[in-house]
Amino acid sequence: MRGFGRAVVRLRVPILILAIILLIPSAIGYLNTRTNYDILSYLPKEIETMKGQEILADDFGTGAFSLIVVEGMKDKDIREMAAKAEQVEHVRKVLWYGALMDASIPPELLPQKYLKELKNGDAILMIAVYDSTMSSDETMNALEEIRKITDDKMQISGMSAIVVDTKNLADREIPGYVAIASILCLIVLMITMDSILIPVLFLLSIGFAVIYNLGSNFIQGEISYLTKALAAVLQLAVTMDYSIFLWHSYSAEKKRDVHQDKKEAMAVAINETLSSVVGSSVTTVAGFVALMFMSFTMGLDMGIVMAKGVIIGVICCVTVLPSMVLLLDKAIEKTSHKPLLPSFAGLSKWVVKHYYIGIILFVVLIIPAYYGQSHNQVYYNLDSSLPKYLPCIKAGEKLQEKFKMNSTHMILLDSNMDSKQVNKMVEEIKKLDGVKTTLGMTTLMGPMFPKEFVPKALTKVLDNGEYQLIFIMSEYKVATDEVNRQCDQIKEILKRYDQNGMLIGEAPCTEDLINITDHDFMVVNGLSILMVALIILLVFRSFTLPVLLVAVIEFAIFINMGIPHYTGTVLPFIASIVIGTIQLGSTVDYAILMTTKYKGARMSGLGKNEAVESALMNSINSIVVSALSFFAATIGVGIYSDIDMIGSLCSLMARGAIISMFVVILLLPAVLKLCDGLVVRTTFGMKRAVLGRRNGRTGQLNDSEETSVS
Repeated sequence: MRGFGRAVVRLRVPILILAIILLIPSAIGYLNTRTNYDILSYLPKEIETMKGQEILADDFGTGAFSLIVVEGMKDKDIREMAAKAEQVEHVRKVLWYGALMDASIPPELLPQKYLKELKNGDAILMIAVYDSTMSSDETMNALEEIRKITDDKMQISGMSAIVVDTKNLADREIPGYVAIASILCLIVLMITMDSILIPVLFLLSIGFAVIYNLGSNFIQGEISYLTKALAAVLQLAVTMDYSIFLWHSYSAEKKRDVHQDKKEAMAVAINETLSSVVGSSVTTVAGFVALMFMSFTMGLDMGIVMAKGVIIGVICCVTVLPSMVLLLDKAIEKTSHKPLLPSFAGLSKWVVKHYYIGIILFVVLIIPAYYGQSHNQVYYNLDSSLPKYLPCIKAGEKLQEKFKMNSTHMILLDSNMDSKQVNKMVEEIKKLDGVKTTLGMTTLMGPMFPKEFVPKALTKVLDNGEYQLIFIMSEYKVATDEVNRQCDQIKEILKRYDQNGMLIGEAPCTEDLINITDHDFMVVNGLSILMVALIILLVFRSFTLPVLLVAVIEFAIFINMGIPHYTGTVLPFIASIVIGTIQLGSTVDYAILMTTKYKGARMSGLGKNEAVESALMNSINSIVVSALSFFAATIGVGIYSDIDMIGSLCSLMARGAIISMFVVILLLPAVLKLCDGLVVRTTFGMKRAVLGRRNGRTGQLNDSEETSVS
């Protein structure tokens, strides 16, 4: 026993004790890590909409608002309910037509154009204004309190309501994600492995790693709900290979006669596993690192958590898992059984013999696959990912039904701007298609509406002396071409009157999200391909293999991401950015494993056909088990989740693992066979080894043999 492996074997009991103890601070760290449920908060801080949100919160004291629809209530009861809502901490003001003037002033004095827009039959439109930011804990708690006070008599919509309902749904579902992924993965492993107990130890070891990873997120302060929901499932999916490799290596070493006992066999297996999984994990980490370069900083959030998770997974695989296996070795042997996977020897021969089938499939599928993945429909409207039964969705439908409103923008304007200019600007904005009405101090106070009639509490909400706030109600839905065009037109008008004026709100932020993520898609995909190709170049010391292996997996990605176009599936915007890099980073290992065996067989003296067949035969079992484990860990969550953004991502990852498995098994052998001469010539040391082996076996090569590798 030598080095690291020897130390792990000797300290197996202290390692397990320490592993258990570390669960305590990890659990504390997890419980004290805040979860951010607002995706728009990850937009770059330097863009104008985010600067406007900051000014609104810091200088104006108004960080968020909710639109509320009330039906079937008298003005007196509404006034009482609004007063109760205003007593809730962090609720600054509840605006409605009754709040636009003193209670002693009859509503008839209110300009009819505003009364008409804020009242439709027995339906009343209200705006709850908060002094905290859109997705802060304070705002979410305040909104929940308003719902309790109003006893469901008020239907609350808007971004803050979406955040609250997303939080409640995600918090309820996330434990189910972990349970479903673990159970399905356990079933697959019990079928494909040679022991009933060893899959349980795999899951325990990875469970330790998951808890450590989630606990260490405390250092970041907060993580997105999307990262929180996917972290455990994805970490289980991408790190299971390492545990399988350790077990296979240990089982092989136990059968050899060179070791004195099982401890020595495990020490050797640990060392072999460490050297192998470090190389394997680097490509996976590279995929997650690529996400960190997104301008949309949710990529940084997810990239840090998942890259850290892979590294922690490797550490637990070569420390915690071997300690468990050694302590329970006898129990593992008692629960051993023959793996139920069939032999793939016949399939390997058939694939290599009929290699042209892989090439034909590539030629037939590459164009429609590429076209499909580049013409997918995606949605950016965050409520599109939520089920229709949630209160915020029902409230949004009621708002549209009663007031024909689907989004609300806000203008921050110089408070000292001449009222005539403000009115002129507002009149221009109101003429735009889709603009329902506007609400602000200057627009409210026409020549027939005395300023002294306006309550001071309302004045402070709409004008703080430095900025004045104008609400713009729009018929158009967030993230549509119509609302984006409307926002552009409003900004053009605004800048003519106040160069420093800002348009903010969910729709302008979402328009920025669309522009930023389109750029991020190009950056992340290009960077992940470059990083993975560079790693393959260093591993194989070859100029050809990086291109070939990346091309094979990119073909699998094109198929996976092209399918939604032909099935008419609309994907969440984040899917097009992260799926490609995750699938590349996590499944290129299949291609690397087979290529490693091909290179070894070729350099040992086998001809190209024999080398490719041997590589496929000796790697296909591992590829199938790995892909099925990945599939099992993600498909259940994809089916179970009511949050489409999470369900779609998991379904795409599950399908991507299976597609990559088939592409590597069917296409990569054909690629290696066809490009054998090019690979041999462009891989450092390979040509000399192949020629040397042939010379040693058959003497000098004839001209045709020399040409085949020259």
